[in-house]
Amino acid sequence: MKQRNIWKSRRIMLSAWVGFAMTAPMALADGLPDMGAVDSSTPWRADIYYQNHTAYRGKDATGETVGLSKFRNTIQVEADKGVNDGWAIHSVLRGTYDGVYDMNSGEFGNDAGGAINMQSTTPGGYLSTPWGTGPVTHTAVSGLGLPLNTFVDTYPASNSNSGLRVLGDGWHGINGGVAFGVPVRPCNVDSRGCTDFGGYGNRTKTELASPEFNSRLDFIRELYAKKLFKLGDGTDLFVKVGKQQVVWGRTDLFRVLDVINPVDYSRNNIYDELQDIRIPMWIAQVEWRFGGGDILQERNLQVVWNFDQFRANNLGQCGTPNSILDAGCFFRGMKNLWDNGGTVSNFANVGPNTLLATNFGPHQIGINNVNLPGWSFNNTQLGVKFEGVASSGLNFSLNALTYRSQLPSLHGGQGAVNAFTGVSQSSWPYLIAFNMEFPRVNLVGGSLDFQIPAVDAAVRMEGAYTSGEEFPNTASPNLYSRNHVFRSVIGIDRPTFVPFISETRTTLFSGQLFYQHIFDHELFSSVYGPVGMPDWKDNFIGTLLIKAFLVGDRLSPQLIMARDFRAQAYAVAPSVDWSITDNLRLTFGANYKYGDPNRNQFDDCRFCNPWPPFTAPNGDPNPFVAGSRGLGGVEPLGRFRAGPIGAAFDQNDIYFQVNYKF
Repeated sequence: MKQRNIWKSRRIMLSAWVGFAMTAPMALADGLPDMGAVDSSTPWRADIYYQNHTAYRGKDATGETVGLSKFRNTIQVEADKGVNDGWAIHSVLRGTYDGVYDMNSGEFGNDAGGAINMQSTTPGGYLSTPWGTGPVTHTAVSGLGLPLNTFVDTYPASNSNSGLRVLGDGWHGINGGVAFGVPVRPCNVDSRGCTDFGGYGNRTKTELASPEFNSRLDFIRELYAKKLFKLGDGTDLFVKVGKQQVVWGRTDLFRVLDVINPVDYSRNNIYDELQDIRIPMWIAQVEWRFGGGDILQERNLQVVWNFDQFRANNLGQCGTPNSILDAGCFFRGMKNLWDNGGTVSNFANVGPNTLLATNFGPHQIGINNVNLPGWSFNNTQLGVKFEGVASSGLNFSLNALTYRSQLPSLHGGQGAVNAFTGVSQSSWPYLIAFNMEFPRVNLVGGSLDFQIPAVDAAVRMEGAYTSGEEFPNTASPNLYSRNHVFRSVIGIDRPTFVPFISETRTTLFSGQLFYQHIFDHELFSSVYGPVGMPDWKDNFIGTLLIKAFLVGDRLSPQLIMARDFRAQAYAVAPSVDWSITDNLRLTFGANYKYGDPNRNQFDDCRFCNPWPPFTAPNGDPNPFVAGSRGLGGVEPLGRFRAGPIGAAFDQNDIYFQVNYKF
């Protein structure tokens, strides 16, 4: 009966989408502003698209098969209308229903998670105990220095051992590192750890299944008015105002210059096209096109003002199929630790080779405040770009942008309870209690693209230098540092005849090499391991696309490969597109990630000494001196070394897509 009701609900939802799609052109014609008298010679032009994306995921690091990981149904309506005085309106509306939360509720819905165990390390090996009953409590180890453990006292009622998973268990084991429980059910079912991390993190099951329907009106993918003004001096002024995407970059998968719009990585990690996962913002764009000159054939100056309220990248809510870097689970687990307390594996050092699971009460460790930038003129974002085209065919741009970081920074030592006095204090060096911030970042950069006729290749290049970005740093008393960063990419595209693929049609080869350098990078060796910044000082990521065109371009197999060189993480994504008709296209594909997560272990700050001497290494000569000694595991900072590919180990999907244009 339950399964029948699920399918009935889904049929009702799909019927609603189809009804919406069929009536959309009429609704658009009636509902959008005309900005003056309508020119009857330019009626609404509307295209309607439907897509089903079904994915199945195999075994994760726990050894359990995940099963259905996506049953996403999308209706998209694209409509254009010319109006009076040369103005035109463009709109894209999108609605989604993902049935995975009903059809696989044991993994991603109301029944996800369960009871978990935490780990202690002893001379005899690992000891496993239920979450909430760690060996170290206020009464079990006299003099530990912890305040009265309210977590244990209120555990059965307020923070039960149910609906939980161990942080990171899908891609690595604990293996002597720190770990804690993370609630994974939708926030209307289990509100623990739920808060707004910048447009995600507190969503109900309905909002997860249909994410576009929210207070930010994300079902409006684009809605803007545009016009080209002919100026008296022979130049043109192009104006576009409304909800839109502004694309500065020329790259795939990873971004260098293309940072004006935040990105929704919860939709399909990095594996959807950027045009489908950028989050449109309310933006005013003005471009002065002043033609050719003595040196350049074309010259354009563009000013972009993003006046929308700040929006962070959507990193995925814990308990959903896609949480890039597993960051959504880390944030939700840390917020739950702050609000309700919890048990942390292998935390307290109580003797030689003995690290015991420790119960913490509320307001001791975790994420305290999330300080999202409110709307103000100072929090808007401003960009300027100059583009030129030389007579040789070389295209270039010079870019500058000031914006708020779309990735969060965690500032440590914030607002925790003093372990000796039981009194709250605003700052405690090296304490793993955080506020989440979104710092101001300034970017300058540029791009080039040109042809090399001798080898029939096109070259794309981008570079960007930023100031103000913040990174985790266990060598800093506040557990973060502010650094300058340089990023670049070079891409080469070449159509090549490969006889065993096709003797009549070229195969596209497209390679990219991304580079990142962090200035003033801090990293040093200690007794137990490295201390400082987990992000690599220098890192390279390479990608390669091979795409063939067969059967009159109706059949298009492709292979995407990516490698994170420092993380030694790999991704392989083969797929085949089959255009049955001009309106119906099927896609069969898979993506597979592999590598060794344990090589990305890093200092976890359990020896940073917020409660000396009991969290100092056994026999430490200065146990009351705060600062990390370098003991580490994969959690929580190894994810920054593993990167978006490495932190998705064992999230291997096979998928099927149906795309239909009405």
